Amino acid sequence: MTDQISTLPSLVIKGKTIRVPIIQGGMGVGVSLYPLARAVAREGGAGIVSSACLDRLVEKRTGKKLNSYEAAYEEVSLSKTEGGIAGINIMFALQRDYEASVRGAIDAGADMIISGAGLPMGLPGIQDPKDTALIPIVSSARALDLICKKWERFGYRPDAVVLEGPLAGGHLGFKIDQVDLEENRLENLFGPVKDMAMKYGDIPIIVAGGIYTHEDIIKYIRMGAQGVQMGTRFLATIESSATEDYKKAVVMAQDEDIVVAHRPGSPCGLPFRVIKQSPMYVSAQQRLRKPKCDKGYVLLKDAEGKFTRCPAKVSNEEFFCICNGLLSSAGYNTDVEEPLYTVGTNASRIDGIIPVKTLMDELTGTVSPTKA
Repeated sequence: MTDQISTLPSLVIKGKTIRVPIIQGGMGVGVSLYPLARAVAREGGAGIVSSACLDRLVEKRTGKKLNSYEAAYEEVSLSKTEGGIAGINIMFALQRDYEASVRGAIDAGADMIISGAGLPMGLPGIQDPKDTALIPIVSSARALDLICKKWERFGYRPDAVVLEGPLAGGHLGFKIDQVDLEENRLENLFGPVKDMAMKYGDIPIIVAGGIYTHEDIIKYIRMGAQGVQMGTRFLATIESSATEDYKKAVVMAQDEDIVVAHRPGSPCGLPFRVIKQSPMYVSAQQRLRKPKCDKGYVLLKDAEGKFTRCPAKVSNEEFFCICNGLLSSAGYNTDVEEPLYTVGTNASRIDGIIPVKTLMDELTGTVSPTKA
């Protein structure tokens, strides 16, 4: 007899039903492309592509010169070709390409846009989202409150919210000295964010950061979350577009190999969790790389309003060139660039590379966990 408490409920966002309440994390650069997103959508979860550096990645695959709008349109469209729910993660920190990526995703019929790495205060004002759900990522009740108040000016309420704790991979929404505080554990952040979500009309909460097993998912569903977002578990799948070297590094990683990079760190200014043996991270720590910025995805505006400023252009003491490192970890320019491997804190628990279907069967409790 099925244990009803252990059966995962469906997740409804903006009138669309996600059969399995698992949102696959939009891992950039180039890990979460359409093969991964499409496979997750096919298995009943929500498949998410990452917009980061997408124009170069799609150009490399297709041989066609594309801008950010066209690349987002292309990747979202391909993610939806076998049915199910599929969307895109668009980092607010990638300001130069942000609005074009949003428009391309909406026009392609993305089921959802998930947006973090900064507070996406103007997201509803970029373009009528139509049937696309707009979902901000927050790390506190205060951040959700600020977003809701700002979005009220557009006559829009978040369709859901991702609450991301400090155990996630990639950019973290905490200062370096806040990452390990007890008060910032995901389970401790949840209550105040749930209260804030109720204040604005019972916004569905999707929790993220450190969630690994079926039991973890059940724990947060019981607490009142409507779904979970998981990145690292999907990183080491066959359908993931990470390079084989990247996947092998994840399988080989031990607890002590996973660190939060800071000084040198990401030019976005946010703490950034990586595998410490990543070639670019090693070079950055040893100050072997010259300051560099030739891709420009994290450029900020200068006094004239032009996108020309990047901290990695001028300092290798504080920052490493995240664009080049992550592009290399997705198989782009590997002959001239060192890769940078970003992971969540539980990456050391991964002991094999498996198909998405096998992983989804495990996460939904259909089968027992696979041992490699």
